[in-house]
Parts: sequence; C-alpha cells; structure tokens
Amino acid sequence: MKLSASEIEKYRHDGYVVPALRLAPARVAALRTTLDRIIADNPTIRPERLVSAHLEGNNNEGVRGSADFLDLARDPEIVAAVAQIIGPDVILWGCQIFCKPGGDGMEVPWHQDGHYWPIRPLATCTVWIALDESKIENGCLRVIPGSHRARELLDHMREDRTDLVLNQRALPGSFDEGKAADIELEPGQMSMHDVYLIHGSNANRSPKRRAGVAIRYMPGTSLFDRTLIKTGSASGYRVDFATRPLWLLSGEDRTGRNDFAIGHARAEAR
Repeated sequence: MKLSASEIEKYRHDGYVVPALRLAPARVAALRTTLDRIIADNPTIRPERLVSAHLEGNNNEGVRGSADFLDLARDPEIVAAVAQIIGPDVILWGCQIFCKPGGDGMEVPWHQDGHYWPIRPLATCTVWIALDESKIENGCLRVIPGSHRARELLDHMREDRTDLVLNQRALPGSFDEGKAADIELEPGQMSMHDVYLIHGSNANRSPKRRAGVAIRYMPGTSLFDRTLIKTGSASGYRVDFATRPLWLLSGEDRTGRNDFAIGHARAEAR
C-alpha cells in the first residue's frame, strides 16, 4: 500500500499525516504481548522511556528490547511509505516505545525532535504506531500543523522535572498552541511526522494505558554524526549514539560516511 498524492501533500503542508496504511489486528496483538514482556524485563525504567526497544537483549542504553520491533521497523510497506516522503535512500536509526500507564502516564512537553538528535543535515521521518487506543483522554500525540515549514529549531528551555518524559520544552509564546491538533488513533493506525514539527502529548490521568512505538528513519543524504552528542542522560534518559546501530533499508548511503557496522557485532553476539 502506497501513500496517496493527497497524503503526501498533507505531510508536506502540515508536517504530519495519518495514512490509510495500518497493521493487522493479529500483528498488533503480538506486538502488545512483546511490549508487556519488555516492560516486565525493564522494571526500573519508566515505560515512556524504552529507548532502542528494537535491539534484542540488553543494549548500551540500559533497555532490554526485542527484535520483534526491529522486524516492525523493517516492514516493507512502512519503509516504502517512508521512501515516498524522504526519498529512496532510507536509513533506520532509532526506535522508542512511549507507553503511558493509566493514571500516571507522563507528559511529553512541546518540542522539536531535532534538538535531541545528531543528524546533519537534520532530516528524519518518524512513524508513530499505536499499540493501544490513543485518544485525547489518555494523552494522544498533539502537533502544531505547519510548524515545520521554516525548517528552523526554536529556542527550548530546560526543565529538570521527574514528571516529564523529555527535559526540553519549546519556549511558550514562540508558537501558537491554540492551533494544536490531536492525533487520535486506533490500535494499528499510525502517523508520520517531520523532524521540525512541534509536537508533544499530555499526561495520562485516565485509567486506560496509551502505548505507541516511534520508529525513526533518515535519508541517505544525512550523516548520523556520532561525535555530536555525548553518551549520557542529558535529554532526560540515557542515550548512546556512539554505539547505536544503523540499518540501510533501501537505496544507498549518499554521504559515504555513515557507519553500518557499529553496534551490530554486539547484537549478533547475544
């Protein structure tokens, strides 16, 4: 299933789209079972912060993940849809589960992803796939349509709070929050959004869990510069871009500088 011309145009104009493409119910059920196992395997980590959940076993970022999510990230239909957005050279570089438990699910403050990532030139399409119902009441993804068009990163302020998933917030007044759109999804539905799009989500105070997985793809014209961001918890939780494995899923690495060997030997040794 390909994106329609109108879906591609909406992505270009608004910075996001909810395509007709969706996962089959049986696959969603299987991924929910995998998610439950990952949560059980990581009892000391908030389920909103399950970074690199697509890496089987213990990874360098402190999470014990599952290759079931790597299989999802490499799904040919999803990769083909991403290629319609970013071009034929598609590199998988990240996957994170954002699971908000009912009652105390954490807020994701308004932000732009580019502040957190070592990609130059800055370019990524994120595919956000709902594993549970994602509704206003349980803290669905919210976006500011069109906020990507200037291709600029707004100033962000740092908030070292324990009730936030991320610790940087776009400065209040630098954008019109009144234009926010809520992206409500059924299990198996997905959204796609641009790296410059301002987005976030409210805390989950409802009794219903809200789980989704964000898969990150960049074009082969960009470099994943492992020297830009030091390993550590400066973003609010541990990341290790120095050893994060990359996968070339289609086309070629136009930069000739992306390293597709780092991190893979460790994964294969498990």
